[in-house]
Amino acid sequence: MKALYNIPYGLYVLTAKGEKLNGCVINTLQQVTSNPERISITVNKDNYTTSLIEKSGEFNISILDINTNFETIKNFGFSSGRDVDKFEKFKDFKLSKNGLPYITKNTNSYLSAKVVSKTDVGTHITFVADVTEDVVLSEVESITYSYYLKNVKPKPEAKNKNKYVCTVCGYVYEGETLPKDFICPICKHGAEVFVLQK
Repeated sequence: MKALYNIPYGLYVLTAKGEKLNGCVINTLQQVTSNPERISITVNKDNYTTSLIEKSGEFNISILDINTNFETIKNFGFSSGRDVDKFEKFKDFKLSKNGLPYITKNTNSYLSAKVVSKTDVGTHITFVADVTEDVVLSEVESITYSYYLKNVKPKPEAKNKNKYVCTVCGYVYEGETLPKDFICPICKHGAEVFVLQK
């Protein structure tokens, strides 16, 4: 499955709301049609954000740029909205016309969307949605997952750590052993999809 690592991915903050505002990091966004303007996203079923989108039928996507810092990725990608309020201390956001948050710092644009269909694809759900608002905030280049790994993700401090690679998205966990209950912060798969890098 090494060829899958060569597929380019962006990094986006997907936001929705229910009892509270929430968001998560995803790497699966694509334009489906131009008339109507329609996009698709694919999100892990276990994500709290997924359940909010299923209930509300709406979401926003913030397209992160190459100036994105690790703290933003960590805030939205390394914990669950079921356990923490991701917007409690995070202040770099505004609400769009649909009342959902979009990230204002290091975001070059955002999309608001209304779900028209969903498909169960196993561990994930693919939502197809009509774009209801699209706003360009800057001309700064969008960040890719590859750029994040090379330039944003902190480098390991110790040289003798093992590297466990997610076979789904390529995320690398570094440590002596991979915890059995570890969940990939990017694609949300469990430890069973990780392999020790030789």
